[in-house]
Amino acid sequence: MKTTIDLPEDLLRRAKAEAALRGRKLRELFLEGILRVLNEPSPSSPSKKTARFVDGCGIVNSGVGDLSSNPKHMEDFGRI
Repeated sequence: MKTTIDLPEDLLRRAKAEAALRGRKLRELFLEGILRVLNEPSPSSPSKKTARFVDGCGIVNSGVGDLSSNPKHMEDFGRI
């Protein structure tokens, strides 16, 4: 079945580029994304695994600070 959707131009450009990088058709990329959303648990009913992680969050002190606050660690972030 065919359908028409309106996408922001920048999002469509990014999707086309990602499909090309993966050697796939744009249609395949959209299908994969839709299936991922439909197959993942609903945010309103988190899985037991997620709940356990949330309960334990913040109890371990690794000694590593937030690297995103240091410009040195963010220099090449997002660049291909």
